[in-house]
Amino acid sequence: MEDYKYSLQKKGKNICPKCERKTFVLYIDNSSGNPLHSTVGKCDRSDNCGHHYPPKEYFSDNDISFDKKMAYTPRMKPIPKPQPRPSYIDTELLKKSLHGYEDNRLIQYLRGVAGDKAAKEAINRYFIGTSKHWDGATVFWQIDANKKIHTGKIMQYNSNTGKRVKEPVNKIQWVHAILKLPDFNLSQCLFGEHLLIDKNKTIVIVESEKTAIIASVYLPNFIWLACGGCGNLSLKLCEALKGRNVILYPDAGKYNEWNEKTKAISTICTISVSSLIEKQATEAELKAGFDLADYLVQFSPSDFAMENQSIAEMPTIKEPTPDKQLICYVSNAGRLHIPTPPDGRITYTVYPSVEAYNKRSTIPKIMPIQSVDISNMKQVFINLKTLTI
Repeated sequence: MEDYKYSLQKKGKNICPKCERKTFVLYIDNSSGNPLHSTVGKCDRSDNCGHHYPPKEYFSDNDISFDKKMAYTPRMKPIPKPQPRPSYIDTELLKKSLHGYEDNRLIQYLRGVAGDKAAKEAINRYFIGTSKHWDGATVFWQIDANKKIHTGKIMQYNSNTGKRVKEPVNKIQWVHAILKLPDFNLSQCLFGEHLLIDKNKTIVIVESEKTAIIASVYLPNFIWLACGGCGNLSLKLCEALKGRNVILYPDAGKYNEWNEKTKAISTICTISVSSLIEKQATEAELKAGFDLADYLVQFSPSDFAMENQSIAEMPTIKEPTPDKQLICYVSNAGRLHIPTPPDGRITYTVYPSVEAYNKRSTIPKIMPIQSVDISNMKQVFINLKTLTI
């Protein structure tokens, strides 16, 4: 910074702040002829004192900005722009979506997995809606702890596999976008956040809304929330969890990413990350992005009814015993893929059809697990007691 607008006065001297002699020459503002400040100047006793306090140091020490067009102006801290208030969806829109469950593809899948009663309870728990935007589409409403509706996420599922429809296009849309609400300021909250009214239960966060819904059926002694996407998990999104006990259940392959996110979130709550899915996932399951729901549906909800769910840990998901079921996969061409061995999942035993397996009418093929993509296949179950589907 230059001091060209200021010069040492030619006449008159003041007491030097350092040597206390009347040898201190002040800097004056050339535009006004007035001294800048009683401390800003230079001692004439250059050999014995030499104290010098130039204008640029004075400005820096006093947080004053220098302007070549003006003598000086106070350095003002920028005033933060007020953040726009979050927008909300009218409750009546939510109410209008609470129907059409006979066509809702996700509800059809949930009924097949858990039964009509459990599906109805899940609908009531999460206010699951139905949308006409796509045939049998589901609406996941984001309702916060104050019962404000932030938005609704619309998605279409395959009623047989429970998987999201991604072809020919990814079937995902937002209620506020469809309605084209003017000046809508989206501020997302956790899916299921309205359930935090229960202050006693441990909270578990998963990625997808579907997984939270299914897990709530199998393990109702926890509050199941969803962040709606791996990258969505953040401190801001988790503000409502302040002071709570929280467990994260990331999808296969996302353990390290979510573990890193706990550093920020742990400043407001007690939080841990489960490595269960990461440890159990095979290479194919890692590739397919398996999540907790993919493992839970291998069992019946009744298999978990007697588990001790009072502690902040999930029951260990074990391989099916002979009186339970084994999950298998049927391709679009009807071929049945059986993980073999069940505990190692090194290969798939492939039959041309379910009927061929039940009748044992043909010799199956053995395929390496890495060569099979099961992400869009229909799930079926083998009763390991009768060895039939």
